[in-house]
Amino acid sequence: MKMPKKVAKPSLPETVKVDLETKAMDLIENVLKPRYVIPPKPNPVYNYIVDVFGKWNRGYFYFIATYACPGPNALSSSFERKFARIEFVSVGKFTLSYLRHTGAWMTIYDSLSLDDSLKAIQEDPWFQL
Repeated sequence: MKMPKKVAKPSLPETVKVDLETKAMDLIENVLKPRYVIPPKPNPVYNYIVDVFGKWNRGYFYFIATYACPGPNALSSSFERKFARIEFVSVGKFTLSYLRHTGAWMTIYDSLSLDDSLKAIQEDPWFQL
């Protein structure tokens, strides 16, 4: 039995990559960090966000939060958690996914413009930290 051939993903144009990264970093610095990176309460017990950043891995751009673990029984002093992923589909179209509690990525938007993708990360409850 023959297996169907895999369809190759379109290559990400360098101009799109630079545009995505520039706009994503602007969103991170001007919206996400001020919203989620706040000084901890005195003597914190629970994990809290100390940084939000983005990075490329293969054909995906990830939004990632770094959490501090202040408790005396913490396994490490901090950890990182990806919370959003943008993937290039075609010219002007991107998929947007969130990371479920199971560790699986769930695509909730499959044909958004870059600006609409970033707006969804800013406003959609699925991407709240």
